[in-house]
Amino acid sequence: MQWDALFEDLESQFDALQEGDLYGEVADRIRTEVGKITVLDRLRGAVDTVVRIELAAAEPLQGLLTRVGKDCLLIEAGREEWLVPVGALVAVHRLGPWAEPAVGAVAGKLGLAHLLRGIARDRSPVTVFCGGIPITGTIDRVGADFLEVAEHPLDAPRRRTEVYNVRLIPTQALQAVRRR
Repeated sequence: MQWDALFEDLESQFDALQEGDLYGEVADRIRTEVGKITVLDRLRGAVDTVVRIELAAAEPLQGLLTRVGKDCLLIEAGREEWLVPVGALVAVHRLGPWAEPAVGAVAGKLGLAHLLRGIARDRSPVTVFCGGIPITGTIDRVGADFLEVAEHPLDAPRRRTEVYNVRLIPTQALQAVRRR
């Protein structure tokens, strides 16, 4: 009888150790997989969710996260669209627990420069945030690592007589672009 109790005790200890090893291995694998998730993966997991973002050069912004490109995100806040480079983010709130890897040949490759060129092509009036005072006008040109903004009042069309300055902004300094 004593031997049976001893063997039962040893078997239960062995089972507990095996169970503990399994949980430890699963936890290690989960930590490894989570370590591969990027900011963009987390943002893609929150598409069609209302998020709140903090930027260094603008007030916090709350809106619907509609798209995530290879280096930027698009947020709809009321009647405004905000194009935000991922590098300009200070914090993002209300993401939820999901992450989603990039899929599709086009969606994962569209980046900030492509979207800025689209805005320039549309001739939409914008407000550009890049530190200091917000700049209003129209994006004239988008190069490999810069954009040029013809500065004019938002309520005036881009006419030579309305433009009072053309400003070159390195894209690395860009914090956000707001389009109405």
